[in-house]
Amino acid sequence: MGMAEIKALRERTGAGMLDCKKALAESGDDIEKAVDWLRSKGIAKAAKKAGRSATEGLVHSYIHAGGKIGVLVEINCETDFVAMNEDFQQLCKEVAMHIAAAAPEYVTAEEVPAAALDKEREVQKALVLEEGKPAHIADKIVEGRMNKFYEDKCLMNQKFIMDDKKTVQDILTERVARIGENIQVRRFARFVLGEGLEKRVDDFAAEVASMTN
Repeated sequence: MGMAEIKALRERTGAGMLDCKKALAESGDDIEKAVDWLRSKGIAKAAKKAGRSATEGLVHSYIHAGGKIGVLVEINCETDFVAMNEDFQQLCKEVAMHIAAAAPEYVTAEEVPAAALDKEREVQKALVLEEGKPAHIADKIVEGRMNKFYEDKCLMNQKFIMDDKKTVQDILTERVARIGENIQVRRFARFVLGEGLEKRVDDFAAEVASMTN
């Protein structure tokens, strides 16, 4: 598999590089079979819609665990008609439930701040060297481990809670192919009852103590 084959497949289908690499691997580097593979997964069809404007949609709320966890998620589509579609509304519900359970911090890998990535790479490199791996291959091992970081932190990269053989991006891609419009998760907020309160109470107690000394 070479870059020329990946580029040719991307030009024909509009699919992303990682999807093209996977399609070629699954198809023995046969481009025609790879095109069919992407179509069968709905990826080629979805990729062609990805550049279209998606400014309608819904803000969906989900409350879990007797009011202990709450999620707001905005998912965009192209038209009001689809926003009212039962399939689209079910998608919003499923994504909100996933966020409640999986606690992502970002929508996509592209949203992760450079400082957070640099810090994670430093931590992983230190671990790799401590494990006795050769220094000249440490960076390659670290980049491989960064995929796990994205799977943990980024919504689109996470394994879907209702089907762990697929990512959230896979679920979104399937709905785009089925519904026929560009669909994007724009943003979300996840609230956990009492989160951060203990620290603030401790800080307040320390401040009071310092004033009385």
